[in-house]
Amino acid sequence: MSGGKSSKTAAGSADGAAWVAVAAGTIGAFMATLDTSIVNTALPKIQGEIGASQSEATWVSTAYLVAEIVMIPLAGWLQKVLSLRVLLLLSVTVFTASSIFCGLSSSLVEMVIGRVGQGFSGGALIPTALSIVATRLPPDKQPIGIALFGITAVMGPVAGPILGGYLAENFSWHYCFFINLPVGIGLFVLLIIGVKQEPMHLDQFRQADVLGILGLVLGLGGLTVVLEEGQLDNWFESEMIRYLAVVSVVGFVFLGAGQFVAKRPVIALKILLTPAFAGVFVMSLVVGAGLYGTLYLIPQYLSDVADYNSYQAGLYTAISGGPTMALMLFFPLLLRTVGLRYLVGTGLIAYGLSCILDSYLSPDAAGPQFVPGQLLRGVGMFLTLIMLNQAATSAVSKEYAIDASGLFNAARNLGGSLGLAAIATLQERRGNFHHQRIVEALDVVQLHAKMPSTSPMQLNQIVTQQATVMGYNDMFFLFGIALLLAVPLAFFLDGKPRKGGPQASG
Repeated sequence: MSGGKSSKTAAGSADGAAWVAVAAGTIGAFMATLDTSIVNTALPKIQGEIGASQSEATWVSTAYLVAEIVMIPLAGWLQKVLSLRVLLLLSVTVFTASSIFCGLSSSLVEMVIGRVGQGFSGGALIPTALSIVATRLPPDKQPIGIALFGITAVMGPVAGPILGGYLAENFSWHYCFFINLPVGIGLFVLLIIGVKQEPMHLDQFRQADVLGILGLVLGLGGLTVVLEEGQLDNWFESEMIRYLAVVSVVGFVFLGAGQFVAKRPVIALKILLTPAFAGVFVMSLVVGAGLYGTLYLIPQYLSDVADYNSYQAGLYTAISGGPTMALMLFFPLLLRTVGLRYLVGTGLIAYGLSCILDSYLSPDAAGPQFVPGQLLRGVGMFLTLIMLNQAATSAVSKEYAIDASGLFNAARNLGGSLGLAAIATLQERRGNFHHQRIVEALDVVQLHAKMPSTSPMQLNQIVTQQATVMGYNDMFFLFGIALLLAVPLAFFLDGKPRKGGPQASG
């Protein structure tokens, strides 16, 4: 949504205030995506100080993801009601205050409350960054803003574990949250300067799609918790998981009913019936699974098998960001010369092959063995994450651009939860399977003759390590195949170059 001043700015030239607004949107989106993963490497230290068990500590991450995924599709509606400026200022204030609350927390309950506050407010900062680009920059300058937003979408989750590990190792886990205070204050000032006030439409609160809003909260919230916590609670053997599964189904029924009952649904699900956007939605799910899945598997492998600390593992994880940032320079040129279907299709192939490349690890593999796959993955991340965002908004009419952006970003996060749930469910089972097969194939007498000084316990450790590595290989291969199977969906996208260049959704 854009007001008069913003429209004039977008139609003409971008002044200093416009670039200040774009910088604020970029920083806000980066701060929100960074906090999805910044606590992961610091979790063991947080767990000890707040008196939580290992299973309870997972709620520090889950609470944020649940709140964020609920807010992302709601952000478009709230922007229309409150105006972009008010929504952003409220979001930054709540995010900063919640960060301080988390840093001062001394119990699990306090930490979860703070993380929910972070997730809700952070979820509004991600899609609204593109709204700033669309309303404050003229079309010829929008590629720069989109490229900046693309960097946040990729580098936030990648940089989180590195920064969190560094702060936890060298200072204290509290600084994983306190670091948001100066950033939040600076961001608030930038928003005051750069984002103009537009009329609010508070009367739309009375016409709100109550069923749709409730459906998003129950449906997406319940599903995310089931995916994040299901394995820890033995899935449907747990009464809580069964209850939340029912809650999720009821929520999606409410969301569907709201499409017919409400005068203006909170988010237009009918765009999912458009083949091009339906393809984008599914591809976003798969790419999200690959993104968050590999961001988990690589540092976990380097920690479990290669004995790297969290900071060392994070450095190798961040390598994929290099090609992504380098390719941003060619973003407008690629869109003007190559059709979206070919860019996204190539990205899915590169992403999938990078995962398959990492599925041939041995117990001796360490950080350097991940470098080729990470470089190829960086190319895939650029061509999928950034180009799919363009595909999402171009697959629907301008009237539904905000809805498309919200569903696209929510799908990426939901895909991440699906990927992590697959890892939690399958990795241990595949490791046990390989352990059993290796033991069955071993000739213990011959093996002992070749390694007479090796005790049975040491032999078991060798077998366990080999089986663990094979379990990691299976997971990388699974993500690779899933990404490659999604390639045909790219052919639903536009095959013609975008002569006008990239566009942001407002």
